[in-house]
Amino acid sequence: MSEKHLVCQGAICECKFGSTPDQLMVLSQKKHYINDEQGSEKPLGNTMDLGQPFKAKTFGSCKLMNNAKCSPAIIAWLKFYENVVLDNGGKLLLENSKGTCAVAGAPCVEFTFHGQTAAVSSQNTKKAEEDSSSYLNPLMNVTKIADKLFRFDLPAAADNL
Repeated sequence: MSEKHLVCQGAICECKFGSTPDQLMVLSQKKHYINDEQGSEKPLGNTMDLGQPFKAKTFGSCKLMNNAKCSPAIIAWLKFYENVVLDNGGKLLLENSKGTCAVAGAPCVEFTFHGQTAAVSSQNTKKAEEDSSSYLNPLMNVTKIADKLFRFDLPAAADNL
């Protein structure tokens, strides 16, 4: 994939003819997730996210429509990852993918942020090297923090609720 991030729900999009950014809302599938431990918040964006797959459903005012309210209509995506096809027939969007709007008739919608964020889990702290972690942050002992955060007795924890 040449070092490009996959796009997921919450990615920030901009239209070169619009005045404000918007967030991608993945409505085409709810089975394939990324960067989301519970698998409920960040579905993968794909080429089947067409029409108005955006949270606010607008990019502000549109220069092509004499600054009238933008009403995007994505008819196709370009520069996607072709080696994976999801169950819905869509291919994965990348951070350099571009959306073609029916109003512009050209690829004018781009991603400025892919939507993925770091989510630290117990698995990350178990794999962390103590020496490297203490060098990066000398005030923190990863092993001790991992023990306190991720080791607890479920029945005792439930009694404290």
